[in-house]
Amino acid sequence: MAFVIPKIARAGRGLLQSGSCRALASAAKASPGQGLSFELSDEQKEYQQLARKFAREVIIPAAPHHDKTGEYPWEVIKKAWELGLINSHIPAKYGGLGLGIFDACLITEELAYGCTGIQTAIEANSLGQMPVILAGNEEQKKKYLGRMTEEPLMCAYCVTEPGAGSDVAGIKTRAVKKGKEYVLNGNKMWITNGGVANWFFVLARTDPDPKTPAGKAFTGFILDAKTPGVTPGRKEWNMGQKASDTRGITFEDVVIPEENVLGQEGIGFKIAMGAFDKTRPPVAAGAVGLAQRALDEAIKYSMERKTMGKFICEHQAISFMLADMAIGVESARLATYKAAWEVDQGKRNTYYASVAKALAGDVANKCATDAVQIFGGNGFNSEYPVEKLMRDAKIYQIYEGTAQIQRLIISRELLAKGKQGM
Repeated sequence: MAFVIPKIARAGRGLLQSGSCRALASAAKASPGQGLSFELSDEQKEYQQLARKFAREVIIPAAPHHDKTGEYPWEVIKKAWELGLINSHIPAKYGGLGLGIFDACLITEELAYGCTGIQTAIEANSLGQMPVILAGNEEQKKKYLGRMTEEPLMCAYCVTEPGAGSDVAGIKTRAVKKGKEYVLNGNKMWITNGGVANWFFVLARTDPDPKTPAGKAFTGFILDAKTPGVTPGRKEWNMGQKASDTRGITFEDVVIPEENVLGQEGIGFKIAMGAFDKTRPPVAAGAVGLAQRALDEAIKYSMERKTMGKFICEHQAISFMLADMAIGVESARLATYKAAWEVDQGKRNTYYASVAKALAGDVANKCATDAVQIFGGNGFNSEYPVEKLMRDAKIYQIYEGTAQIQRLIISRELLAKGKQGM
């Protein structure tokens, strides 16, 4: 199996520079979205094609095994790392691809088409890295981002707690400063890559006063996973995306040196929320990839299955369902591109990121449900691909901010604009 991309990648050495995103990143000069254009650059098309080939030839064949067993897809992740399909956000000076969010979304959508469980394991790396990219000092970036480009390692974003999901300000994990160290105690929950991470981004309360605003009460830390007192819980057996490793993490008197504070004490909440503006577009792209897969599977099946003497795609009831699915996919993809483009232009994209995340999550669920309906009884059977899509889709309305939280953010942004006279 060869993943060789012509022309762009001839000058390099070995696999990493002959057919990888890493080579394309060094060759790419044009920034995404110059003017109003819906045409991808040649380099972006090649990123997309590489990820598409990988999804179809590597991820799709492996996905059923990992869905049934819950085994972490290390073999797939290592191949993706070799091709440069992981760590796309890490700046080139630390060994990463240095891609923008728009380019990363192109890759993410294609990987998610293959399996969103495997893609989520990959994408969780970007979420864990983003606070370091945004707020880390030079030494922190060299140490923690650099090591991820030297070998296939994973990291995790450690914020959610058993009693604090959407209500991030309700976090109870505490970090108490003692001399030049912090002592961390508490529990996190639903941590993707929790059992395989090399290091964590951890958000903890450092101001014990409950009246202190969230923007000043929390601090972000980088924490090595093998630090004494860090205990991952059991792997959660979830409804969908079973290839993803999701666990609780317990911290008992964990000592963190002060040099592992991100930014400065008290600004952790701002860092954690700022990361979402950059990672929600790729999450939306993952939902688009799933929705596109559901549409493609439904089209294929509808052109093979006959009822009442004709293919079911010839029945208006089915053809209109397919049309509605296509409308949703195209709309969600454009919303995702807009959210990614905004952040790549250095603009605050909170509003667009939430629009994309909410829309794409809803579209993924509707497309997966409609695909099952089009398959009929076969759609309810695990021998066919769409029941997995339906199970995998639901989490897109929950993680990285629920569908309701996205609407809360959108409404707040709208009202703020209204007060400013639009």
